[in-house]
Amino acid sequence: MTAPGVAGPSATPESSPGTGRAGLVRRLGPFDGAAVIVSNVIGGGIFFLPAIVAQSAPHPWAVMAAWSIGGVMAFAGAMAYAELSALRPRAGGEYVYLREAFGPLAAFLTGWTSFVAGFSGAIAASAVALASYLSRFVPVAGDLTPLLIIPLGPLDLVVSPQALVAVSVIAALSGVHILGLGPGRVVQNLLAGLKVAILVGFVVLGFAIGDGSSAHFAEGGQVVPSLWVLALIPVMFSYAGWNAATYVAEEIREPGRNVPLALGLGTVAVVVIYLALNLLYIYALPISEFATIDARIVDAASEQLFGPLVAGPLAAASVVMIAASISAMILAGPRVYYAMARDGQFPAIAAYVHPRFRTPVVAIVAQSVWAGLLVFSGRFDQLAEYTGFAVVLFTGIAVTALFVLRRRFPDAPRPFRAWGYPVAPFVFAAASALIVMNALWRSPVTSGTGLLVIAAGVPIYALLRPTRASH
Repeated sequence: MTAPGVAGPSATPESSPGTGRAGLVRRLGPFDGAAVIVSNVIGGGIFFLPAIVAQSAPHPWAVMAAWSIGGVMAFAGAMAYAELSALRPRAGGEYVYLREAFGPLAAFLTGWTSFVAGFSGAIAASAVALASYLSRFVPVAGDLTPLLIIPLGPLDLVVSPQALVAVSVIAALSGVHILGLGPGRVVQNLLAGLKVAILVGFVVLGFAIGDGSSAHFAEGGQVVPSLWVLALIPVMFSYAGWNAATYVAEEIREPGRNVPLALGLGTVAVVVIYLALNLLYIYALPISEFATIDARIVDAASEQLFGPLVAGPLAAASVVMIAASISAMILAGPRVYYAMARDGQFPAIAAYVHPRFRTPVVAIVAQSVWAGLLVFSGRFDQLAEYTGFAVVLFTGIAVTALFVLRRRFPDAPRPFRAWGYPVAPFVFAAASALIVMNALWRSPVTSGTGLLVIAAGVPIYALLRPTRASH
């Protein structure tokens, strides 16, 4: 038994209203899905946030415990999503699970937030960061000199060389993913492979020839349990994105087997890399110095391990790693808007699938245009700050959907069942709730603004009522 308009667990939709002559096709394997996860998760967080973790947990093994617990939590969430995606192997990730468990409004709000800020804002911010790193080799790429200013009421669109480079990156990678899963998969897997190779090489060389000290692991201050719990907040933010493979579940072969496998492989790979990087950071720097760094910890650790000459190669590596993240988000995000449009929750044209390339071309273009406008407006940082907690909020709600769907459809075929149920998903959902409440308590203005951004989707949802009625 399924909700209206939702295919059963084994369905492989080939067409639907508004999608053109054909729908999405299943061409991806488990390693493709895992590559999307690795690229999506490993971004700026692991290069900035370890210093914040060390401030709350000023002892090497307390730091490592926080990252280990965070990894266990991410894996628990991934296993819950694995069951949900095997039960409903459709495009859209948590949009699908919230729709089935909590209704169309809850689903719409997660999709709305993804479009306005979650994916588009992160793509814009990452593209600007890529341009900044590229400026080390091509100085004009980081030039902020305005070439053109377009006033739009209270908002100005500022066209600068840096903004043009960032928008060009977004357009180029969007074009690759429009051309089909073939080219998109090759580019995504190549970038993901390079990212992993760079990070593994960095860790191996750092321990093999780097100027660090194992004595750093025995140095540290007193750890206050309540502050250690606070350290889990930046850790969980750093692991965000472990659910990326579920957005493309409708394009993964044998989803009942391969989506859970992709989630497991991708999440475990990220956890191993994160733990190795934190061990290397501590090997490079004593925890007292580690905790005072307000820039990228990876830059400070690299300079200590290898000297100042590493700055150039590190910038080049950063360009590759950021490009991988952008590519993964450009691949994943449009599948949410495609799923929404198919349900009448988004303009119908976004459900159009190119008859030759079999990609949601309109949804990809819409995301790239909005991300480009955010680049020119310079508002992507504010959006990311305002809605950062929403990532934890909606994933926590999606995991609770597992309990609802188990009760609502007890006899539905489940190709995969979440490991550790019911304890693991309950702990994940509870931890997510605590993180959200902490964000609201510690940053009421910022988080409150984020809630307003999310709530702004309610009138949009009401305006789309005639579209939903037609479906």
